[in-house]
Amino acid sequence: MKIAVLKERRAHEHRVAASPDTIKKMVKLGLEVAVENGAGQSASYLDEDYEDAGATIAKTAAATMKGADVILKVQRPEPSELKSMPSGAHLFALIDPYRAGDELKAIADAGLTAFAMEFMPRITRAQSMDVLSSQANLAGYKAVLDGCANFGRALPMMMTAAGKIPPAQVMVMGAGVAGLQAIATAKRLGAIVNATDVRPAAKEQVESLGGKFVAVEDEEFKQAETAGGYAKEMSAEYKKKQAALIAETLPKMDLVITTALIPGRPAPVLIDEDMVKSMKPGAVIVDLAVDNGGNCALSKPGDVAVVEDVTIVGYHNVPSRLAADASMLYANNIFNFLSLLVDKESKDLAIDWDDEIVKGTLVTKDGKIVHPNLVPAESSDDKAGASAA
Repeated sequence: MKIAVLKERRAHEHRVAASPDTIKKMVKLGLEVAVENGAGQSASYLDEDYEDAGATIAKTAAATMKGADVILKVQRPEPSELKSMPSGAHLFALIDPYRAGDELKAIADAGLTAFAMEFMPRITRAQSMDVLSSQANLAGYKAVLDGCANFGRALPMMMTAAGKIPPAQVMVMGAGVAGLQAIATAKRLGAIVNATDVRPAAKEQVESLGGKFVAVEDEEFKQAETAGGYAKEMSAEYKKKQAALIAETLPKMDLVITTALIPGRPAPVLIDEDMVKSMKPGAVIVDLAVDNGGNCALSKPGDVAVVEDVTIVGYHNVPSRLAADASMLYANNIFNFLSLLVDKESKDLAIDWDDEIVKGTLVTKDGKIVHPNLVPAESSDDKAGASAA
């Protein structure tokens, strides 16, 4: 069985879907691996590293995919890439199905059996395959560093002969994986950390990391979490109450990191223009949700904006800004999923289509879009039973 590892072609993407270490593991499973020339260069993996691990290096994408049974990518293929992908091949990537539009249908039309890695069910058995967690963890860490780089003061309290420097006040909005790592990182750097989230379970997690939890804790708040551990969309009334509380808190903050996302929907706006203008001069906002529309109304995707002396950081694809580590973790996620699907004796795919991990991630098969969350309502018999992304 042949595995093809492609170079990423979408803007702002520096990661790669396989590391030399995972190549070694694939070869040990008896798989043939081809890596496109220069695929890992932006992630500090050289072609020689892949060759030493047992892969062959192909000069072009078409040559890499020739005869491939499995294609590994980070991002969804560009439409131009689909022309060279062999019909019947299995594609593993971050498909971004909700925003893929016609490109998802093009993947189905190309005859690819595609698995969206971001749809991995959040169950114990799939923890080692959870790409959202592995990448969000790095994004939360990097967000604090990006905030510090744009902040004109130190984070920790310092006692010096010339005077005392007070600790910075940090607010983390959204205490999922990225938010919790941001809290931990800011705390290690000596800041006083506050955090908010609509999920009740987040309160204990925030406080365990030394942060102060800030939220309107009413009855709706107590029910604000899905069975999969994601935040629910809150009512307009709750949003109004929470916004009022945040509006009171933000003027005291030096650094704010926003991480709030709702699967399948644009990122909720947590900081409006008036809130930005209420913040102290020199304050910094780092918007990790900018690729999904942004949590700050004034964020500029891919740019650093300054509004009323407040700096708003809106870098694209933050995990890719730590490409080496992000690639290593993503590659491990991919390998753990792939190894679940490979028969160790025949060295071929033996996919259990009834496995909840497979059903949760499968988005196209036999020329059709098949995931129940993506199939149009009129052609889906049981959309309500779909697993959450």
